[in-house]
Parts: sequence; structure tokens; C-alpha cells
Amino acid sequence: FGMTTPATVGGKAFLIAYGLFGCAGTILFFNLFLERIISLLAFIMRACREHQLRRSGLLPAPFRRDSLAGWKPSVYHVLLILGLFAVLLSCCASAMYTSVEGWDYVDSLYFCFVTFSTIGFGDLVSSQRAAYRNQGLYRLGNFLFILLGVCCIYSLFNVISILIKQVLNWMLRKLSCRCCARCCPAPGAPLSGELISMRDLTASNKVSQALLQKQLSEAANGYPRGVCASARQNGFSGGVGALGIMNNRLAETSASR
Repeated sequence: FGMTTPATVGGKAFLIAYGLFGCAGTILFFNLFLERIISLLAFIMRACREHQLRRSGLLPAPFRRDSLAGWKPSVYHVLLILGLFAVLLSCCASAMYTSVEGWDYVDSLYFCFVTFSTIGFGDLVSSQRAAYRNQGLYRLGNFLFILLGVCCIYSLFNVISILIKQVLNWMLRKLSCRCCARCCPAPGAPLSGELISMRDLTASNKVSQALLQKQLSEAANGYPRGVCASARQNGFSGGVGALGIMNNRLAETSASR
């Protein structure tokens, strides 16, 4: 939260070196947490889907795993579950901070969002008194709430960014339809010099959604053996978001060689 800062030249140099690897490791941890959350949610949603089909009588009696091979969990369901979990976690943490720190409940909710989203203004900081009642238990709860909250909000932000890209894609398609007659050059006309066309930008913005939807589908139906074998052979394990895009590109480059 910016309350403790290095004062010596050696401390500042150590902070730079430590932060370089520490921040990279933290981002990797968050991406791995997101992968595990997606796998867990896909498993739960698949089980709920199977239970729903059994109750409706649509699931064949000799059930096989490939009976739901074409079914894909919805990204919107993942967003809803992550959002509800983030709200529940924030409410529980706020109740603890209100009781122990003496803050208003609204201030506690504000602190939870600022902390879980890693904004960290520092106007409200927990565990700053010299002594608390049940101090060890409170600090353990504070650590667990912050750890789970940051991981959950990071995962939620990744899914929300996909929805924002969907809205931007819709807006770009509308703009493209309205101004394509004026903006598109005639056959044989020279290009306008722009780095990327609107159509290419719209297509590139679908990468994160496709990766997340693919991860949900593979987690629900089992990873294809061919994909897993090639990924292990090349040393790249897929991933989600920016990590998934980078690993997929590296895997394709390594396979082409």
C-alpha cells in the first residue's frame, strides 16, 4: 500500500531486481489459478448438465463420456459464478474488517475492492495496530482473504475483458457496415497506409474469447490427446489470456520447425 518503502540505494536496487522476477512469478501464479478455476467450473457445469439431462430423460441409458462431446460450457456462466464468488468473498471479508478494525461496512467493502484489485490507495490499511484480539487468527484470515480475493478478481477481470471485447467487436462491425462504402478503397486503388484494417482488428479481438471457450470445452470433455502430446513435446502447456496466446504461438512456431 506504499506505507513501507526502501530508503537506501541497496534497498532500492534489491526492490527492482526482486520485483522483476516477483511480479512475473505472481502473474504466472494468477494465470495458473485461472486455469484451475476454469477446469473446476467446467467440471461442475458438466456434472450439472448431465444431471439435468438425466432428469429430463434426454441422456441415453448406457451413458458414455462422448455423449456430451458437443456441449460447451458458457463463458457467461463462468462470469456469473466468478462474480457471485467475488461478492460473497468481499462480504465475508468486510464483516471481519468491520468487526476487528472498527470500519463502516461500506468502507470495508471499498477496502476489499481496492485491495483485491491491487489498486492499493493506502487510505485504509488492515492489520496496522500494535496488538489485536486473536491477532494470529486475524492475520491468517486477512492473508487468506486477500490471497483468494486477488486471485478471484484477477480471474473475473479476465472474463470481463472478453465481454468488453465482444462489445467493441459489435461496435466495430456496426461502424464497418456504415462507413465501408466510404472507407474501403476501390479495386486497384492504393492502400491508405493504416497498420491494420478494421476487419483484422475485429478478428484479432476474438482470440481471448476463443481461447477461454476452448479451455472450457476441453476441461469439460477431456483434453485431446494429440494436442496434449504436441504441447508436451514442444514444452508449452497452453494457458489462458495473454499467457495462452503466447504459449500457443510458441508451440506453433516450434512445431513448424
